[in-house]
Amino acid sequence: MVSGLNPTKTNCSHIFNLFCLYGNVEKVKFMKSVPGTALVEMGDEYAVDRAVTHLNSIKCLAKKLNVCVSKQQAVIPSQVFELADGSSSYQDFSLTRNNRFNSTHSSRNIIQPPAAVLHFYNAPPTLSQHQLLKLCSEHNVPTFTKFKVFDAKTSSKTLSGLLEFSSKTEAVEALTVLNHHQIRIPSSSSPFTLKLCFSTSSHL
Repeated sequence: MVSGLNPTKTNCSHIFNLFCLYGNVEKVKFMKSVPGTALVEMGDEYAVDRAVTHLNSIKCLAKKLNVCVSKQQAVIPSQVFELADGSSSYQDFSLTRNNRFNSTHSSRNIIQPPAAVLHFYNAPPTLSQHQLLKLCSEHNVPTFTKFKVFDAKTSSKTLSGLLEFSSKTEAVEALTVLNHHQIRIPSSSSPFTLKLCFSTSSHL
């Protein structure tokens, strides 16, 4: 269970974007009777433990989160309503490809506590610092102060690197909103899904 959420700025996708770093997210449901509170059903108890350990008491979208284990065994899609941004208060993420603990690549996941530096990957190879800054501005999230691109192989079809923010809180907000943002480029028929996670680097 997550309480202390900003009810005017947070939706199910935002919660998924943050919690998916610590395990597969199955379902998210905001509670109508308790504004700013949501239930998050995760793939297994280890995912729940990691989420509670790393996300309890962090600040996100100007609010301090309280993350704890719920007494409920599953999220039931009852009393569905419209959130402030017009999206649904309930969402099923069990089949999304953005869950990172399903495949053989799950061992590559970087499980880190929230930090001021974000690792980005799966970005278009032509993505520039200016475009990323514009993306932050368009979505009203804090902009990063430092930008680093990793050297890619000539055959690489995506770009990866690091973004440093002024504080851990700013990095959390940017990740919550921009993780899994779809970026379209003229030369590609399908969009690139920008992926973010907290970096092992403390600064650039």
